[in-house]
Amino acid sequence: MKALMLVGVVLLVLGVVSFFVPVPHSEHHGVNLGDAHVGITTHDDEKVAPAVSIVLVVVGAGLMIAGRKS
Repeated sequence: MKALMLVGVVLLVLGVVSFFVPVPHSEHHGVNLGDAHVGITTHDDEKVAPAVSIVLVVVGAGLMIAGRKS
């Protein structure tokens, strides 16, 4: 399998998966008061913007087609 075709398959799979699987994201918010630290960590699961997923699918398909021809 050619390298261009392999990269295309990987991008295509990532694009399709990004439509359905949320990406975990953690943020730490806090304040330092002298030697003490008061804070909270928040965890969110956010999906990637649909435009990014579409771009990944289109680029992946394009690379697969280009890899097949060369």
